[in-house]
Amino acid sequence: MNVVYASNDNYARHLGVSMCSLFDNNSRERTIDVYILSVGLCEENRKKLNTIGRRYGRKIHYIEVDGLRERIPFPVDTGRFDISTLGRLFIGEMLPDEVKRILYLDCDTVIIRSVKNLWGMDLEESIIGAVQEPTIYTEVKEDIGLRAGDPYFNAGVLLVNLEKWRREDMGRKLMAYYEERDGKLFANDQDAINHVLKGRIKSIMPSYNFFPNYRYFRYKELVRQSEAYLTVSEGDLHRAKHHPVIIHYMGDERPWKAGNFNHYRRAYEIYLKKTPWNGMPKEKGQEAYMAAYHAMDYATFLCPAVRRMISRKYMERAKKNGKGI
Repeated sequence: MNVVYASNDNYARHLGVSMCSLFDNNSRERTIDVYILSVGLCEENRKKLNTIGRRYGRKIHYIEVDGLRERIPFPVDTGRFDISTLGRLFIGEMLPDEVKRILYLDCDTVIIRSVKNLWGMDLEESIIGAVQEPTIYTEVKEDIGLRAGDPYFNAGVLLVNLEKWRREDMGRKLMAYYEERDGKLFANDQDAINHVLKGRIKSIMPSYNFFPNYRYFRYKELVRQSEAYLTVSEGDLHRAKHHPVIIHYMGDERPWKAGNFNHYRRAYEIYLKKTPWNGMPKEKGQEAYMAAYHAMDYATFLCPAVRRMISRKYMERAKKNGKGI
């Protein structure tokens, strides 16, 4: 099994947690090779990550992509996201030629069950497999050439046929689209992936990339926001809520922030204790915001229109700030 992360020093702790959870819950896998696309990871953080690898008897390979911005021959604006997010665009050229298939994971994921079935999934004619994100704004889909009824996928967990990716020169095509958009997209390389690979992405079950705030969305509301979500059954969503395989802590209610009420925070805390970052304090300063965010989660369940109104305000602000829309 080949697993790929992209990280800088700011996310090294979360990478350690994710990697530890991966190894802990996939001990029966004969081999797990982890490739870290390092955007300037310091020696101290590498030593800590290597400690985790040695404990589980797994191989960790570092591929330095420091100076990532200089690798892109045009200006890019990643907004509030770090430039390391664009590491996904370089997987074809950065990874060894003998690596034909990968499981890409964002650093803010925790794996709490075996990913054997995901790894062995038949992608058929698709190049990648990913989980749908039906709550993406309609404006974002329209901006990248998707219709309202088209699926939109989250790029935090990707199963990639790297052989086919290289053969079809996807890295160059993604970069060309990014340049065409003047280096500015609302969700950065995720938007580029959804545009360029339209029709070549296999929809996989939400349990393999479960977003904690979806715990508060009813199935009918997700279908209302994207008809494409009908390919996911209500039972699939129920299983993802109660038995996720991979938890992806996207959004603002993150378990490393003081005062968060994330329902799935315990999974992160369990594996943090097993890493060299054990005892690191939570980030303070947003306690009131965390309480307000959690209140919004409950409003999502009780009155979805409130969540839609808040999302509309956010999108209007994004438009005003010119963030790729």
